[in-house]
Amino acid sequence: MAQDHTLLRPWRHIDRRKSRQIMVGKVPVGGDAPIAVQSMTNTLTADAAATIDQVRQLEEAGADIVRVSCPDVESTAALPTIVRESKVPIVADIHFHYKRGIEAAKAGAACLRINPGNIGSPDRVREVIQAARDHGCSMRIGVNAGSLERELLEKYGEPCPDAMVESALSHARILQDHDFHDFKISVKASDIFMTVAAYQQLSEAIDCPLHLGITEAGALRTGTVKSSIGIGNLLWAGIGDTIRVSLAADPVEEIKVGFDILKSMGLRHRGVNIIACPSCARQGFNVIKTVEALEERLAHVSTPLSLSIIGCVVNGPGEALMTDLGFTGGGAGSGMVYMAGKPDHKQSNETMVDHIVELVEKKAAELEAAKAAAELQAAE
Repeated sequence: MAQDHTLLRPWRHIDRRKSRQIMVGKVPVGGDAPIAVQSMTNTLTADAAATIDQVRQLEEAGADIVRVSCPDVESTAALPTIVRESKVPIVADIHFHYKRGIEAAKAGAACLRINPGNIGSPDRVREVIQAARDHGCSMRIGVNAGSLERELLEKYGEPCPDAMVESALSHARILQDHDFHDFKISVKASDIFMTVAAYQQLSEAIDCPLHLGITEAGALRTGTVKSSIGIGNLLWAGIGDTIRVSLAADPVEEIKVGFDILKSMGLRHRGVNIIACPSCARQGFNVIKTVEALEERLAHVSTPLSLSIIGCVVNGPGEALMTDLGFTGGGAGSGMVYMAGKPDHKQSNETMVDHIVELVEKKAAELEAAKAAAELQAAE
């Protein structure tokens, strides 16, 4: 496999903020745990079959955690079935009604997304916290710029980073006063600048794990751009323990974009990382269509691999040096296949996609077998 050049070049290293670690089901969040990627279902939670089907799609895409909304008793009634059929931890999204939080904890939710200050009296808050404690359920305090408390809006005049952080810390104190510390916090806005500033401020004020996201980021293309800038900016500064990319699109796309963000920053590696040129008149084959076909046909591969697809010899050999597999366009309807950075054999353009898919799948199988053997040897 290609060398991890991050280890060789310190300027590519990111020092992550030191946060305490909590558990969301079996998934550790914070500390030195990998940054978890999550999404949220958009089915009616009361429709357990439809929700389970979507959870499975998210699992296949690589989701570490999945959140479902629980606005009514029908939703929490379906939760035990959803939790039982899910391979990943399920987070219950709770707003206003404290009984939904208690029901969700009893139903097996791994985490409650909740704001302690908006579910009623201190007694009700205490009941929800006790239910979470009794059932091994962590919590996420979710602050959004669009739903700040009235008194904070009156104090600051408008949503702003200071108001968001004050809201988050006041909610955190409620949990801390009840000696409950298994929580993470998010402070999201649709405005990138406000979001980044709020997280930067919050990261210095508390040591709990932070859940990153740009809320209501928009459609697939625009939302991906906004989320990549905002989330990427924070991750670059070492801030963030789990991420959710909020897109007005298929939730599976949120998982794909989330992993692409982490992959591009060297923070997590999953699946095939295709390095491709934008193409020009020098290309020896149709780069754009080839990459589209390869992305679709290699989507099932979860093993970390790098693949360079370059249209000509100007940059092709150099990019291939840095990747596990590569293809560089040449002349006379064929190009060069590179293995571990070295030219290996020529392949016709007509059959290159099938051939590359075969090579990638073979390489992935070899790596998985080697990994399994190493783990077995370590266990002996």
